[in-house]
Amino acid sequence: MARRVSCRPVSSRLLSVLLVLALAPAAGADEGPLDSWLKARVREHAAWFAAQTGGEGRTAPTPGLWRERTGNDPGIPDFVPTPSLAPLIRAVEAGVVNITTVAPRDSGLTGMKKATGSGFVLTPDGLVLTNNHVVAGARQISVRLSDGRAFSAEVVGRDASTDVALLRLDGAEAEDLPALYLGDSDRLEVGDWVVAIGNPFGLDHSVAHGMISAKERVLGVGQFDDFIQTDALINPGNSGGPLFNMKGEVVGVNTAIISQGQGIGFAVPINLVKDLLPNLRENGKLERGWLGVVINDDGQGGERRAPVVKDVYKDSPAAVAGIRPGDRLVAVNGRTIASYLQLLRKVALLAPGTEARLTLLRDGQTREVTVRLRVRPAPEAQEALGLVQRTSSEEDVGLALTDLTPEVAAPLGEDAWAGALVSGVTPNSPAFAAGVRPGDVVTEVNRRRVKDAAGVRAALAKGSAGASILLRVKRGEALQYVAIAR
Repeated sequence: MARRVSCRPVSSRLLSVLLVLALAPAAGADEGPLDSWLKARVREHAAWFAAQTGGEGRTAPTPGLWRERTGNDPGIPDFVPTPSLAPLIRAVEAGVVNITTVAPRDSGLTGMKKATGSGFVLTPDGLVLTNNHVVAGARQISVRLSDGRAFSAEVVGRDASTDVALLRLDGAEAEDLPALYLGDSDRLEVGDWVVAIGNPFGLDHSVAHGMISAKERVLGVGQFDDFIQTDALINPGNSGGPLFNMKGEVVGVNTAIISQGQGIGFAVPINLVKDLLPNLRENGKLERGWLGVVINDDGQGGERRAPVVKDVYKDSPAAVAGIRPGDRLVAVNGRTIASYLQLLRKVALLAPGTEARLTLLRDGQTREVTVRLRVRPAPEAQEALGLVQRTSSEEDVGLALTDLTPEVAAPLGEDAWAGALVSGVTPNSPAFAAGVRPGDVVTEVNRRRVKDAAGVRAALAKGSAGASILLRVKRGEALQYVAIAR
């Protein structure tokens, strides 16, 4: 009867033992040159096997199934475990402040309410940064430093769309304050360690550490959504406090949490804040700069590409600077942009009158141009600038319409592509008589929703002569129906 032979692979150690036994000369036999050569090879094999397995008592991994580092492997390059964060915290905690506000109660209730938040010293002469929602509506603002000194403060400027507020401390002692260093949030990577310091639930200078969980998170708060996500614990009272990198630099302003989740916090990137600060200091609010270009955002399917100029408005800052259709805008003031929204954020945060340095790609060559930004034209002035072209159907009712592109919608606080903006109304026209005014947003025509100016024009063209047109328009927060007789 034939014997069954096992097909299991013989281990390397067993193979070496069998090889030694097979090649060892018989007892008492004379050893020849071949025998000496075979023994040398066996010794070499044994030494190699020991080096691969790390010595006796370890089993070599099956090739291709997993990897193990050898004893002399240096490990992950550039990774140095931090034994303690205490030196970093000691160096920066003096610049973190506690903010207490007194404001009227909501919903018409009598009396005042107190609230607490956090912030940090921006300049030695008393500028402090915090969140807009910490000080919005406050009648009194008190700022306390870690050394116990307390100051009253006033709002220099604030912006709800970015949730940033700039305060100035009052008093002769508001000098030589422990100002913190700002870092570069664009250089953050997912996995970088960060430290959050603030006053959660009134617990002064509480410290939490974690890492960057994600970048450029969009939460639906506004057009400037660009949050850093971190798992460092952020609780009520942390709002406005700093998020530090491992150099002790502020890379974010802690601002929001998801109440249903754990370990999910968000911070405003400090580079966005840097762009906004001159605007707040000079104007007290966000005065948005205007470039004057129409963008063909060709980054589809999640692909990130620098935006391409589709058209340039006549006499706009872009036209004066020599920007042309087809130019690809790759950087603003040396900071790379990879989408239309990034371009919108960087330009709109700069105050009118600011000179911005744009880097563009034209015909395969990189160029730099300087643009002096201006205030966005009012809707009724856009037709005079050649920004609006009217069709016969629009002229019949006296309307001038433009698309609610992201660039147009953002300054108005509207959703992009949620209707058509009325940019002009002819005096004494049917639309004027019906009460339609520049700045209205047309969302429906004859009870059919429209998302752009082309949709409104198509609906107007379908109407029969003499028949009235029913528009649903949005004016501010109010929605109303308007009947236009032709």
